[in-house]
Parts: sequence; structure tokens; C-alpha cells
Amino acid sequence: MPLVSGLLRFIGVMNAAIWFGAAVFTFLGACPALTTSPGVEQLLGSKFFPYYSVALAQLILSRFFVFYMICSAVALVHLLAEWLYFGKYPSRLWLLLLFSLCLAGLFQSFWLQPRLAEWHRAGAVRPYMTWRSVSNAVNVALLCGLGLYLWRVGSPPPRRG
Repeated sequence: MPLVSGLLRFIGVMNAAIWFGAAVFTFLGACPALTTSPGVEQLLGSKFFPYYSVALAQLILSRFFVFYMICSAVALVHLLAEWLYFGKYPSRLWLLLLFSLCLAGLFQSFWLQPRLAEWHRAGAVRPYMTWRSVSNAVNVALLCGLGLYLWRVGSPPPRRG
């Protein structure tokens, strides 16, 4: 029993840490580096930088959200395994957090990011900028939620007396 519980805990913590780390790297590192870096502007040229830097960031985001959905699925399977193996039903708050993270990822992956790419290609600046702001707000919420989820999964379970 301790081996399986340790393995389940390890899988949960590793998934949450990788999920959170990938989000931090993507949202705070890779995408801003592509869209605001003078080095990228120099590489692409000032004429092409505004268009291609955003297009490159969108490619990274589309890849990231595929990875995000994989981590979401692992988290859901981990939650199910904890419930089945330990009989430990999660509190509504943590269940709501995990499902909100999954739904926000689905929203970004399958609705918002494809439309942002269309508006960017079409040169529709106003809808692109408006929804880019929405996307950034969702990304901040995702970072906060993933940080909470990592904290929850990484905290030792309460001891039973």
C-alpha cells in the first residue's frame, strides 16, 4: 500500500509541477520573448517583426495547449485513481479548481486561440487586440490556478489520528 500511495503522490506532484512550469515558461518566457524582444525584431527585420513574431508566438501557444490538455487528462486520471484507490473524494473546492483549469484550457485551445490566429492573419486589429487581452487575462488566471493546484497536490495529506 505505501508503494502505490507513494507512486500516486509522485505522479500527481510531477504532473502538477510540469504543468505549472510549462505554463510559466510559455506565458512569462517564450511568448513575451518572441513578441517584445529586440533580438527577435533584429532577426526578423522591423518590417516583418510585428506580424511574424505574433505568428510564431501563436504556434508556440497552440503546441503548449496540446501539452496543457495532456496534463489536464493526467490530473483527472490522477484524481480518479486517488478516489478509487484511497476512497478519498476531493473537496468541492479542489474539484471545481481542477475542472475550471480543464475547461479554461479547452476554451483557449479550441475556441480562443484559433480565432486569434484567424484575426491576426486577416489583419482584424480591433477584435484581435480585444480577445488577446481576454486571452492574457485567462492565462493569468490559469497561472494562479495551476499554482494553487500544485500547492494542493504537493501538500502532504492530513494525518489520521
